[in-house]
Amino acid sequence: MESKLGMSGSTILSDPVQFDQLFKSGIDHIEIGEFPDEASFYRFLNMARRNQVSFGIHSPLIRGNSKYDLIEHVSVDPLDARINFEKEVALAASVGAEYILVHFPYFKGPVSSNPRTKIEEGLRYLSELQKKYKISIVCEPKLGHNRSSAGIHYLHQFPKEVWGTYQLSLCIDMGDYRMAADDKWKEYIVPLLPYTTVVHVHNVSFLDEKYYWVPIHPELNSKEGHFDMKSMIEILAEEKGRYFILEHTPHSRPTESYVVEGMEWLHKLIE
Repeated sequence: MESKLGMSGSTILSDPVQFDQLFKSGIDHIEIGEFPDEASFYRFLNMARRNQVSFGIHSPLIRGNSKYDLIEHVSVDPLDARINFEKEVALAASVGAEYILVHFPYFKGPVSSNPRTKIEEGLRYLSELQKKYKISIVCEPKLGHNRSSAGIHYLHQFPKEVWGTYQLSLCIDMGDYRMAADDKWKEYIVPLLPYTTVVHVHNVSFLDEKYYWVPIHPELNSKEGHFDMKSMIEILAEEKGRYFILEHTPHSRPTESYVVEGMEWLHKLIE
């Protein structure tokens, strides 16, 4: 299978009025979640089928539901988060999604108890759901509160052969991994490559103590305040069959031509 170039609902903040923008030429796949309501999800579903585009669901399906609580309480109790996530897995499987992606492992910050035990318990739970509903579950490690890299470090220390036994896929978020590991990103990413099926592609722009996901573009590789992403994309593109998802947000107000230039550059790198 060739690698697929995909668009994320983040590029339009899952706004139903702008769904058309996701179905650009050259896009084979859409990854989306955080719909404002269930009706807009079914509207998207009809458009995806009409355009014959594959899709993945990025949990939470509906905005306002849990994003980070599978391991520890962030905004809701983990038990409630898991009940809701199972409903989403069942729905994603029933409508023909290629996968459902969830933020895991997610830690707000450093923990005093053993993170390995917590990660493995979560893997057991996710692996059972994957078997039960026969849909691929993709785990995306994320930065915690105030850019805490604890969760990404805990996964780095976690034995990869143990991860492999649960047969769960990983998503590498390029921005999170560069912020967590900076120039040591290769040490972190290479051991995860055998399990990686999805890549969230964007650069990072830092502004007034905040950071924003900005479109991937060759000119940013040498621009101060951004990361050189070229070699990371090349390493992630060595193995075919991955989904490369353009996951910038509209906050930097990129022009359509700028996004297309970055998309074409990425397409050449992953071909």
